[in-house]
Amino acid sequence: MNLWCRLLRLLLTLAWRKKVGVLEPSRLRMTVLPNDLDFNMHVNNGRYLTLADVGRIDFVFRTGVFRTAMTLRARPVVGDAIAKFRRDLKVFQRYNLETRLLGWDDKWIFIEQRFIRHGRVVGVVTVRCLWVNADGAMTAQLFVDTVHPQLVSPPLPKWVKEWSRCCDDLSTSLRIEEAQTEAPLKAAA
Repeated sequence: MNLWCRLLRLLLTLAWRKKVGVLEPSRLRMTVLPNDLDFNMHVNNGRYLTLADVGRIDFVFRTGVFRTAMTLRARPVVGDAIAKFRRDLKVFQRYNLETRLLGWDDKWIFIEQRFIRHGRVVGVVTVRCLWVNADGAMTAQLFVDTVHPQLVSPPLPKWVKEWSRCCDDLSTSLRIEEAQTEAPLKAAA
């Protein structure tokens, strides 16, 4: 079963799955499949990010965010991701994928996803994302207000703020580097 089969199964079972509030976690029970493994016979680090996609899709549907996005003709865009791997997940092991909204700032929405086996966090993927429509990127608060008016972000953990700042710093460095690279090319043309 590849990602598309997991996604199809998720969509077919949504009607029977309990709705969750925007600040509540959604949980998926999953099994490690042979195509999730790398040469070390545990879940591939890239597969964690792919499985996290499935968890975010579940979260978006079960919280009602999908309906809001369709009304606004908005689509989600992941800007950055960070992952922490603590323990192996091996073939046919069962685990829970828990997805929750950590909060938001002026621009970004932060989502944390925990891979949990026997009550222990074995891996974490955190993303910062935003919603984009024909007018461009929406502010996080504007999007959240359309889902749940007047909802205030929970306080973001210190490490999330620092990580976000580092992502912004990297983006700035890349823009400067590109400008320096493009300047000689334009001068030569």
